Amino acid sequence: MLLAAAIAFTFAGNIHAQAVELVVVDVKAVAVGLQASKLIGMDVRNSQGEKIGTIDDLLILPRARAFAILQVGGFLGIGGHLVAVPLDSLTITAGGSRASLRGATKDALRKLPEFHYKKK
Repeated sequence: MLLAAAIAFTFAGNIHAQAVELVVVDVKAVAVGLQASKLIGMDVRNSQGEKIGTIDDLLILPRARAFAILQVGGFLGIGGHLVAVPLDSLTITAGGSRASLRGATKDALRKLPEFHYKKK
């Protein structure tokens, strides 16, 4: 017991307090948001209703900048061309049942720089 107290006292000098800021949010407003798990795998269509891609992933950068990673072409995740588009450029219906990217075509998306996930 005395040894445990001595060890705790020794390491206490290396412990730093961390300030945590809690923010109260309107949980009812948050509850109507779109779930990433429901969006991933969703088809993306253009203004003419043609399927132009699929939402492969969502990436959130600092300051809440969000991007949708779209797979264009390919089949079942194989052979597709990944591109990043700002999430706010997609029109997602209320409830998240449909996504569209106005004015886009498969060819135009394929001409965008290919996105690659950062290697760990």
